[in-house]
Amino acid sequence: MVSRKALAALLVVHVAALLASQAEAFVPIFTHSELQRMQEKERNKEQKKSLGEQQRSEEVGPLEPEEITEEEDDQVIKFCQAKQKAALLELLHELYNFLAIQAGNFECGNPEKLKSKCIPVAEAQEYIANVTGSSTAKFEAALTWILSSNKDVGICLKGEDPSELVTTVDKVVCLESARPRMGVGCRLSRALLTAVTHVLIFFWCLAFLWGLLIFLKYRWRKLEEEEQAMYEMVKKIIDVVQDHYVDWEQDMERYPYVGILHVRDTLIPPQSRRRMKRVWDRAVEFLASNESRIQTESHRVAGEDMLVWRWTKPSFFSDSER
Repeated sequence: MVSRKALAALLVVHVAALLASQAEAFVPIFTHSELQRMQEKERNKEQKKSLGEQQRSEEVGPLEPEEITEEEDDQVIKFCQAKQKAALLELLHELYNFLAIQAGNFECGNPEKLKSKCIPVAEAQEYIANVTGSSTAKFEAALTWILSSNKDVGICLKGEDPSELVTTVDKVVCLESARPRMGVGCRLSRALLTAVTHVLIFFWCLAFLWGLLIFLKYRWRKLEEEEQAMYEMVKKIIDVVQDHYVDWEQDMERYPYVGILHVRDTLIPPQSRRRMKRVWDRAVEFLASNESRIQTESHRVAGEDMLVWRWTKPSFFSDSER
């Protein structure tokens, strides 16, 4: 048997493995510091581009007014695109955190009495507008980016039918986090509950298999005992039929055969006949197929047809020798 220390160690290891497997569910799509680094990277890229263009303009010399206007327009467009991308990343960051926290609260007791982990679009949009000041158009642009992106951003967009795939923003009904963010206590309690459940299931399966093994051993023992009882019954039947035939040869019996039911009633007491019925039936079947010294015949005895057994002596000489 497994010792208590070993069982406790296995339980602790299992809980730790569950906590490690759930770690992915609590890592955001990108942290605030990562978001700042991405924004700084975009600004440095734009500064390098503007500096390079300024150096080229100094080398080439003064440009025509039309050319200066085109260069300035390109810079303005690129700068606007960088700002839009940074704003989109910030919006997605806040949306991810909001949905992850709401889903975690729903999984951990649901203190806010949420109906579902899937947050309605209007509620999510209102929260993002209060936090980032983003407009409805920017929020819809973020949803469009999620739909068109091939990356797993941890945000699921769902429609009226959760089983159907949403392809357009106007069909989105609610937003759900694929990685709920739960507290350490909640994670630990859930992991411990899961581990205990797995241990209980394991022991239930072990108990079932142990009980099944005990039942099979009991069944095999009963079959062996029944087979042994059948052979003993066959031996008793042979002795009764043979003794009856010997008594008939000595004119002590009227007929050379004896009824099958009469033999049964002689060998088995009335209170045991129901319990021994299977043993008796198997013995009769065994004699019919494996014992050549006893023949099964049908005779009329006392006005009734019944099956009887007759003892036959073995023939030591063939017909030609006679």
